[in-house]
Amino acid sequence: MSLTAQDWLAKIHALPLTRPVRILNVCGGHERAITLTGLRAALPRTIELIPGPGCPVCVCPEEDVYQAIRLALEERVILAAFGDMLRVPVNVPKGEPRCLDAAKAAGADVRPVASPREVVALARAHPERPVVFFAAGFETTTAPVAAMLLEGVPDNLYLLLSARRTWPAVAMLLASDAPGFDALIAPGHVATVMGPEEWRFVVEQYRMPTAVAGFTPVSLLAAFYSVLRQLLEAQPFLDNCYPEVVRPGGNPTAQAQLTETMHITEANWRGIGVLPASGFRLCERFAAHDARLTFPDHAALGRQRAGQMPPGCDCARVVLGRIAPDACRLYGTACTPRHPVGPCMVSDEGACRIWWAGGVRARVA
Repeated sequence: MSLTAQDWLAKIHALPLTRPVRILNVCGGHERAITLTGLRAALPRTIELIPGPGCPVCVCPEEDVYQAIRLALEERVILAAFGDMLRVPVNVPKGEPRCLDAAKAAGADVRPVASPREVVALARAHPERPVVFFAAGFETTTAPVAAMLLEGVPDNLYLLLSARRTWPAVAMLLASDAPGFDALIAPGHVATVMGPEEWRFVVEQYRMPTAVAGFTPVSLLAAFYSVLRQLLEAQPFLDNCYPEVVRPGGNPTAQAQLTETMHITEANWRGIGVLPASGFRLCERFAAHDARLTFPDHAALGRQRAGQMPPGCDCARVVLGRIAPDACRLYGTACTPRHPVGPCMVSDEGACRIWWAGGVRARVA
């Protein structure tokens, strides 16, 4: 008989934990499930769950958001983007549109979309106008973009690609002098596409307990129990606690489509900086659909400030798991979901937005 969430909680509480344990959950979807189901309060106080860098909206570099805004305003394109990208703010002089929503209010044609198929339909419905798809995301949303390209897209459709690979950010944290966590919960959806084996380096190179988890309390609690047992027994290994979806090797078709359409390259992560082999760019075969090659570059060199957040914003430290969201100087005061200052308060996968939705209001002293 399968264990319930209550069963897993009982097993965790029965573990002989004698010291604090910090567990990093990479995925914004994990953080949302943890917060909105109250798992933190249900676990022993010795366990600290740390939200990590798994929010593509949060780490999308400012220069890419700025380029999308200027393309919409100055090139008069139809600018399509996933909905949570529309409110991501950038640093601009007062009075200028600081997000895509503001650009839309200023007259730009900005359209929220939920999938690449919607973008293709939009381009076919407006053959007389250029349509730019601002495609930001991790492997799980980048794979459908690759499939879209291989299926064939209209001549008037261009990609402003801001896609990232998940594991290099974790590798950067592990290689630092103080990673700040004792165990890792790897993202289930990414592992579904790329395979759980991508996370084996955490165990092999850093001897750190690791488990792939899904998004239910049962899967998450099973993963917490696994890494805690690994710590107690000093026998780290890669555990797949999402076997109903994650298979060895991942999705070979999706991986092949990514390889056929894109190259792996270094990339800037907002709040983190430039990480090697952490991004995607379109390969030469699809250069005719690359917005970076087709339209002027409005993101001047002075704007390409690796990792810079708005003044006073601590999103960079939140993304890196250095502080809790409510420890940010602006959390709940200048920065709220209605008036976000930093990107972590915008997206449904941003830790600050998730904590706010979970009822955390006051900033810690």
